[in-house]
Parts: sequence; C-alpha cells; structure tokens
Amino acid sequence: MIRSYYNLSIEMKKLNDKKEFEKAIDLFSKYEEKSNETICDLSVNQVLKSFTNRKDFQGGLNIHQRYLSRIEKNSFILASLIHFYMEFGNVNVAEELFKKSKNKTVGMYGAMMKGYIKNSLFNKAIEIFFKIENPDEINYVLLLNACSRIGTEETLNIVKKILLNLPNSYQNNKNILTTAFDAFIKCNDLSNAEKIFPKIKRTVISYGNLMKFYNKNNQEEKTLNLYKQMIIDDNIQLDPIIYVHFINAAAHIGILSISNSIYKQIPKCFLQNIFIKNALIDMWGKSSDIKKAKDIFQSLIKPDTIGYTSMINSYGLNGMAMEAIELFNKIPEEFILEETYVSILNACSHAGLVDQARSIFNNINNKTDKIYTTMVDCLSRSSLFEEALKLIDHYESGHSPSPTMLMSLLSAARNRKNKELSEKIFNRIKENFPELKNRLISASILLSNVYASVGEIEKSSNIRNKLYQQGLRKIIGLSFTEINGKIFKFRAHDQTHPRSEEIYDEIQKISKELIEYGHQYDASWITRELNENETTESNLCGHSERLAIAYNFLENPTIRTIQITKNLRICGDCHQSIKLIALIRQCEIIVRDTNRIHHFNIKGQCSCSDHF
Repeated sequence: MIRSYYNLSIEMKKLNDKKEFEKAIDLFSKYEEKSNETICDLSVNQVLKSFTNRKDFQGGLNIHQRYLSRIEKNSFILASLIHFYMEFGNVNVAEELFKKSKNKTVGMYGAMMKGYIKNSLFNKAIEIFFKIENPDEINYVLLLNACSRIGTEETLNIVKKILLNLPNSYQNNKNILTTAFDAFIKCNDLSNAEKIFPKIKRTVISYGNLMKFYNKNNQEEKTLNLYKQMIIDDNIQLDPIIYVHFINAAAHIGILSISNSIYKQIPKCFLQNIFIKNALIDMWGKSSDIKKAKDIFQSLIKPDTIGYTSMINSYGLNGMAMEAIELFNKIPEEFILEETYVSILNACSHAGLVDQARSIFNNINNKTDKIYTTMVDCLSRSSLFEEALKLIDHYESGHSPSPTMLMSLLSAARNRKNKELSEKIFNRIKENFPELKNRLISASILLSNVYASVGEIEKSSNIRNKLYQQGLRKIIGLSFTEINGKIFKFRAHDQTHPRSEEIYDEIQKISKELIEYGHQYDASWITRELNENETTESNLCGHSERLAIAYNFLENPTIRTIQITKNLRICGDCHQSIKLIALIRQCEIIVRDTNRIHHFNIKGQCSCSDHF
C-alpha cells in the first residue's frame, strides 16, 4: 500500500520509466478518488508525463483544468505542461503559458526549445536560447540540435561561436560535443567534424555518420581508414549500416581489388542482409565485375526498387544496355521509381539507343526534372540537338529552367564542336542562373573548350583568364589506381611522385609507340594556350589517367589488367590513345570516368563503341 502522495509519485515514476503509462494513470486516478489529501506536485507532474507519452490529449487537458491554480504557479509542473502542449502541436498554448510565467527556469526554456524543435520551428528554438541567463547542458544540446536541423552557413557560425564560448564546466561535456559533431556534419563542415570527433563518445552511429560524410565528400579513402580505426581503437559492435558505408566507399573508388578485399571483411551473418546485398550489387557494378553484381542480384528472393535500379545501373555503366532494358521490362510496376527511370535512360543514352529511350520516356506518367534531363542527355549524345532543344522548351513551358538540363546539352555541343549551339545555351544558363557560381564556372569552361576545339584560342584564353582573375579555378583532373595493394592518386601533370622522372620516361616510351602506330595527337582537346616549354603531345600526355597507366607499366611491365577511376570525363584524345595502348601492350585497361566505365580490350576497342 502506498502511504503518501510522495510515495505515489515514486511508484508512478517507476511505471513511467517502464513505459507502463496506463498503469501510472490508473494508480493516480485510484488515489485521487479515495483520498481527501492534497495530491503533491510530483504526482501531478508524473501523470502529465503519462498522458503525454500515451498521446492522450484529453486526459492531459483534464489534469490542466483540475489543477490549474497550482500548475501555473509551479515552474516544475509548468515545464511538463509546456512539453505536453508542444507534443500535440499546440505551440500557441505553450507559448502563452511560458509568457505568463514570472519565474522562467532553465527547465521551462528547455521545454520550449524541445517543443519548437519537435514542431520544426528551429529558428525559434535558437532565438529563445539566447534569452537564457545561465543555460544548462540540455539547453546547449537543444541549441546545437536546432542548428544542425537548419544546416546553413549562419547556423554553422552559431555552433562555432557557442563552442568557443562554452563555460569551463562544459568544455569536455560528451553530450554537448557529440551534438556539436552532428551539427558540423549537417552543416557540411568536415574540418571541424574531424577535429571534434576524437573528443566525443564514439558510437557505431557517430562512426557511421562520419563514414557517410566522407563518402558524400569524395573522401572514400578516409572511410576505409576510419573502418580500420573503429576495429582497432574502439572495438565497437559493427552493424550492417557500417558495412553499407564501407561498401559504398569501395563502390566510389571503383577498383576491383579494393572491392574484393572489402567483401572478404564482411561477416557472413550480414551477407544475407538486403541493404548489404543492394550495396554489393552497386559496388561490383562500379568495379566492373558485372558477373558478381548479377550473382548477388539473382540471389535476391524478392528484389526491391534499390536492387533493380542498382542492377540496371550496373549494366548501363558497363555498356550492357540491352541487358538493362531486358531487366527493366521485368520489373513490377510498383517498384519503378524516378531513379529506376534515370538508370535505364542513362543505359540507353550511353549505348546510343535513342529509339528505346524515347519509347521508355513516352510511357512515363510522372516525368521529373531528372528524367527530362536524362532524356535530353540521351538525345544530345546522339547529336539530336534540335529534338533536345524542343524537349527543353516543352519542359520550361510548365517549369522553371533547369541548369542541369542545359548543362547536359552544352556538354554534348562541346563534344561535337558546335560553337553556335554552345554560345546559345551558355547565354541561357548565364541569363537564368546568374547566382549559381559553380554552374557558371563549369559552363564557362565548356564554352572555352568549344572555342579551343574550333581554333579560336584567343576567345578560349580570354574566358580562362577572366575566371583566373576572379579567383575561380577549373577542377583538377584526378585518377586513382591500385598497385600492390596500395591506392595511388595522380593529378593532371603531376610531378610529386617519388618516381616521377621514371613515370614520364615511360609516358614518352608509350607516346613513341602510339606515334609509330599512326596516332596523331588531337590539339582540339587542349583548352588553353600552351606554355613555352609545352607541345600538344606533352600536354595531352600529362592527363592524370595517362600518368596512372604509365606507373602501372613501370611497376609491372607484363601487367595484363589496369584499372583506373577518374573524377572527370575522359577526353577524346585519351580515349583514342588508351584504345591503342591496350592493343599495343596487349593489356586490358578499365577506366571509370564520371559518366560510365570504359573497357578497353586488347583488340583496341572500347565497350562504349566510341559513344561517350
């Protein structure tokens, strides 16, 4: 038997902690009916929590009305009442209660902040924080949480300022630092996220968030290293999601030997997990092992949308468009989403299957921006510029212009050296998207490339010089390759490697073989004026993938397969040169660029059939 209402509150708390809210309410009601004693505030507070967690608005409202005079004088109960109304979306009522209170405690401020966050009023949560005289740990955590939800440059600055001015007693507070870490991730501040990571209480979730962030920012090698650290340093129980991030890193790198190594590290108990299987399909496809991707896909009892889409994308990347179409035609209609359409249209685009793409496109009921863009890309790659322009105009008749769509057409016009169309599309991009700096840089570089390709070097140089004067830079070409278990990265015209002199000697040797075979270097792919000590040959031979190929041959002269992943689209001269290198050296060379995977075989042919 409960002897006092103090004991009643203790028993109710025990029930609430065990999520037995109904029992807590029944207990309160039982003693409320039987006794004439005044129920203590602690018991009222507990019953409010019970009704809140039970999602019983009327029950909580009745408590508010029955104990009105006491509740609004007691800041402890008032905080719970504010929380109650916020949980049910009654923000105005909660604000009115808070406003009327003469004794605003940090607990009440915390209830308001938590409620604002619950109702997606993140700016209000931030605003009210700065009215707290002495914030406590919970207030700081809630502020940082609100900042992370917004994730802008402005809220990032708030996070930095808060951490800089934290009271000494909170400098090493794990909860505050962990929430700050999450805020840095959400605000896209990799540098500060890395700095704070060693200070937080590391869990499988925080590791997973950082791995995902690395993958998002094209720092897959750091994901692989973080996985090793997780195993060695923290001995954390890994879950399937960690392995999905691990596999995704391998997929981004796209080197088969790396993918094989990662696959061997996945526990057998996880290999039947649907998320891991889908990630593996993507990894094998992007690492150019279509057989393994297909084996995983066929092992799925009931493939989902991601599984179907990953397999179609794998076929498309590896030049197997007909297989992609065959699989697409087998997908249950309810599993076909936007990404599925994008993947199949891309597969058709990269194989020049325009008729098949048109048929698929015309049968799509809900055509999104991405779907239109992919179809425009398909038409543009096949030089059907008039049809592509009509499709863009049709789209813009009911939608705002799409920068991605226009960039797709501009890129194709550049590849066909179509100066008039390139100028027309560039002007449309400049007119419609003056605020999109990165898009304008990319568009300017493409236009510069067009001028260079048709011999108008002065116009090309003027664009480049203008970008340079504005402090804007073209993305540097990077290529990755794996040799003897180690990943090597080469920049265009890189001379930082310890064996750089030998690498360039090998490049000259390869170049001599190409020239003897009849190759003529295509100066139209050079997009700037040559320096005094440069030639067309030396400029093109300095592209990052050529350095990677040369280093592979330097390390292993009899190598039979070379695999490279690069961050830019392969240029026309490199494409023609690598076909000949594969033939002359009798070595299969696989290059994955931003668009597709090129399989250069020992007969001097590419899987893309020169449709790139």
